[in-house]
Amino acid sequence: MPASDAILTSGVGTIESFPAFPSRFVAPREVQVYLPAGYETETARRYPVLYLQDGQNVFDPSSVGKEWEFDETADALIEAGRIEPLILVAVWNTPARREEYTPTEVESKLPDGTVSKGGGKSDLYARFLIEELKPFIDEKYRTRPEPSSTAVGGSSLGGLVSVWLGLEHPDVFGNVLAVSPTAWWDNFVTLTKVAALPGKVPVKIWVDIGSREGDNAVSGARRLRDALEKKGWKLGSDLEYVEQEGGEHDEISWGSRVEGMLLFLYGTEARAAD
Repeated sequence: MPASDAILTSGVGTIESFPAFPSRFVAPREVQVYLPAGYETETARRYPVLYLQDGQNVFDPSSVGKEWEFDETADALIEAGRIEPLILVAVWNTPARREEYTPTEVESKLPDGTVSKGGGKSDLYARFLIEELKPFIDEKYRTRPEPSSTAVGGSSLGGLVSVWLGLEHPDVFGNVLAVSPTAWWDNFVTLTKVAALPGKVPVKIWVDIGSREGDNAVSGARRLRDALEKKGWKLGSDLEYVEQEGGEHDEISWGSRVEGMLLFLYGTEARAAD
């Protein structure tokens, strides 16, 4: 079992860090696990889990100088009783980020006329998450391992791979956060994937975009929303779509939408009404 170093967050939860989590499918990487306040004392309680891509930007601004502040936002919402306590798993990326976060290989022509190929290894990344990381998390921590309590999320290509994981593996990931997803990848292959589904899969999906991310990005997010609705997802129920006025393609904008994401997946008011 990988060794961990535990540190206190700036809030009231705890973060455990696994600096070089090993894999047979992808390169080793750091994994950080946020445990909510009360985890050590409420020993009979089990928790839903949210796996997040680009993990170095989830809790810590050291990578790009900005962070999502997922831990601080979760702390505040849990303390206020607005969401149920949950475990957050921040999965760091590697130099192979584009390869691992994309479902298909694409060709691009370089200025010198040569052709470059890239992408298409999300199946290996999925095996890492499903066969290695999730079993470790479920064994080490008091999780609720069923799909309805397991979520995956990320931004940009991380949002793209999160949608793909939910569509490909609804028996594992029953909830998806597709934040500013790169829906245009490989001629909108994700939309083709949605259209080809024999029917709606039991996955709750959040899709968002910022108005300043470019016409192609905004159009892609809208098209993804429309494709999901056409397949049977219902806005306000198992599908949420947010178009943030002034939102940009950065951690500050994404972090400002975290409260809405957590309320959508874990809000106590919605659960009380069900």
